[in-house]
Amino acid sequence: MAPEKPFCLPSLLLPLLTLLLPPQADTRSFVVDRNHDRFLLDGVPFRYVSGSLHYFRVPRVLWADRLFKMRMSGLNAIQFYVPWNYHEPEPGVYNFNGSRDLFAFLKEATLANLLVILRPGPYICAEWMGGLPAWLLRKPKIHLRTSDPADNMTKIFALLRKYEPHGPLVNSEYYTGWLDYWGQNHSTRSVPAVTKGLEKMLELGASVNMYMFHGGTNFGYWNGADEKGRFLPITTSYDYDAPISEAGDPTPKFFAIRNVISKFQEIPLGPLPPPSPKMMLGPLTLQLDGDLLAFLDFLCPQGPIHSILPMTFEAVNQDRGFMLYRTHLTHTVSEPTQFWVPNNGVHDRAYVMVDGVFQGVLERNMEHNLFLMGKRGAKLDVLLENMGRLSFGSNSSDFKGLLEPPILGQTILTPWLMFPLKVDNLVKWWFPIQLLKTPHPQIPSGPTFYSTTFPVFDSGGDTFLYLPGWTKGQVWINGFNLGRYWTKRGPQQTLYVPRPLLFPRGALNKITVLELENVPPQPQIQFLDRPILNSTLHKTYIYSLSTDIQGDSEPMELSGH
Repeated sequence: MAPEKPFCLPSLLLPLLTLLLPPQADTRSFVVDRNHDRFLLDGVPFRYVSGSLHYFRVPRVLWADRLFKMRMSGLNAIQFYVPWNYHEPEPGVYNFNGSRDLFAFLKEATLANLLVILRPGPYICAEWMGGLPAWLLRKPKIHLRTSDPADNMTKIFALLRKYEPHGPLVNSEYYTGWLDYWGQNHSTRSVPAVTKGLEKMLELGASVNMYMFHGGTNFGYWNGADEKGRFLPITTSYDYDAPISEAGDPTPKFFAIRNVISKFQEIPLGPLPPPSPKMMLGPLTLQLDGDLLAFLDFLCPQGPIHSILPMTFEAVNQDRGFMLYRTHLTHTVSEPTQFWVPNNGVHDRAYVMVDGVFQGVLERNMEHNLFLMGKRGAKLDVLLENMGRLSFGSNSSDFKGLLEPPILGQTILTPWLMFPLKVDNLVKWWFPIQLLKTPHPQIPSGPTFYSTTFPVFDSGGDTFLYLPGWTKGQVWINGFNLGRYWTKRGPQQTLYVPRPLLFPRGALNKITVLELENVPPQPQIQFLDRPILNSTLHKTYIYSLSTDIQGDSEPMELSGH
């Protein structure tokens, strides 16, 4: 009987090869040779050694740098997701421009001589809300990801082998590290553990993708969250303890992996670029701009939405960020009385104020005893923060806001005004022209804006923003949303600031901070030349960057790896 013809892989790899390579690419092929448990690329046995990189977590201007370093490590392919929610922000509205230019990223991968394994979704997990658009939840009865829980791996693999008894060995997600949650320790995976497993797989002839090879950053509001007994939002840093650090620098893990790969296939010759220049600056004292409530007309120029019961973010088309809920006390509360939301109805964190005075916080899945007092007619404001949507799990329909009407003592509070806040618009457009000057509270507390300007006198460098003594909030530099800080809870203490965000050579840069709770006595910030990802600094090493990868190493304190 004639041998079975190798089966063509029904994936996006071959179409991308055809699309991205030069004109002669139409003669290329990529197939699965199941008779010999291998891949064939252009008729030749082929094994990919790949790494994951998410273009949506890396500024576009840095794509080429990260891809070049991945190629120099010995990788011959990259693997990445395409997040639906990144490219279709509203139903039928598509965005493939700027940092969302998928085709430009594919071209950069081609220039780096890297093949592409494309994972387009619609569901991707990735600690990115699963890639599912928040506007799906505008249908209040929707249930996401319910068709197949798929939790018996033995049966799954048995079913796979029933239909695919032969084929190449593949590990599509070999973890080089792990993600971080606010309030837990920075995750690491040792170099020996990573290299031992990698070498064993390569000895078996397997293809492998390392997740992550470069993690990047959850800028803005893009961090996801997990549910593991309680709600666990993910940090702004997606460093992942990966071979290439959040700032794009090769780590000891990078060089150890490169050494393993070199035992099985050729790696590119030539020196690696050195770590990017780093910058220190400060301390800088920030000036008080005013409390958030004073800017309400600018934060919500269209005015509030009226409702008897509080409405969710999704019901008012507020996909991310913040929304203010307002009501008034219907009677005088002269004794401290508990303010609470039944059925774990705070999604995700609430900052409570009475007549503009900060009272405290309620948080999802957390026990908080918050007691209020106030006269009849007193204004009760509850600022709700969406801290990131669930990324995986069956029925991960993660609605945000006040899911139940709050209760003061035994009184259900109604009616409500909802103010969907456009904080980024305020920071980017209205603050620079200083439309509003407000009287400053003597002792600021609760959601408050601070800012200052600063020059960078030379070409600058990558840097890491440190907010010692601050509590929790959001930061913008030159209008760009760096992401969330939570100094009080950790483990992440610094925010990565890529050099391209800063104006060099004496031009003024502006930093704006929205502190949600309490500021230190001196509202100062600093820019450091190294990150603090676990509240402590650890030693790492800069290896010789000559073509001799066995060169001497030079110890240097660089990052938390």
